[in-house]
Amino acid sequence: MHCWKTINVKKEYGTNRLLTFAAIAGTGVFAAFYVLLNLFYTAPLSDRYFFFFILSMLAIYPLHKMLHFLPLIGSRKCLKLIIKKQLGMLPGFSLHVKEPVAKTRFLLALMSPVILLNMGIIAASVFYPAYIHYFAILLAYHCSLCLTDVIYIRHLLHTPKHAFIEETDTGFEILVPPPMS
Repeated sequence: MHCWKTINVKKEYGTNRLLTFAAIAGTGVFAAFYVLLNLFYTAPLSDRYFFFFILSMLAIYPLHKMLHFLPLIGSRKCLKLIIKKQLGMLPGFSLHVKEPVAKTRFLLALMSPVILLNMGIIAASVFYPAYIHYFAILLAYHCSLCLTDVIYIRHLLHTPKHAFIEETDTGFEILVPPPMS
């Protein structure tokens, strides 16, 4: 196999730009979702269960990372979980793929937290309208976490159909098999 392209979103966009985009995306999602839900639900909002809201905020990041792992369970021998300190004290989880993974499986791994967690938060906001402000904040936070995943998905959608994805120090390498002769 040969390398068709290398994608490194942090190098391409820069950390500050990614954080700015994530903050703008989160703010936009919060405003749109909160206003949309307030159009449909006029019930008074409740601040009960604030402790569970805080726990949910803390649980979103590990859940997000776990949902990336689920589609890759069949190839768990090639996965490496790395826990680093971020910002001096917060644990940061990284999941590295040590062997090439099929493009469709890798796309599924990128999309699973975006789809599953966001749909769960939206469903919870429909069933518990008194807490839509909590769910709007959770959705905004999770969407800002998903920004780099969405950028990678956008890049991978324009790659060859039968490509494989491998993670290296320089980013994600898109590998294509040699043409059959």
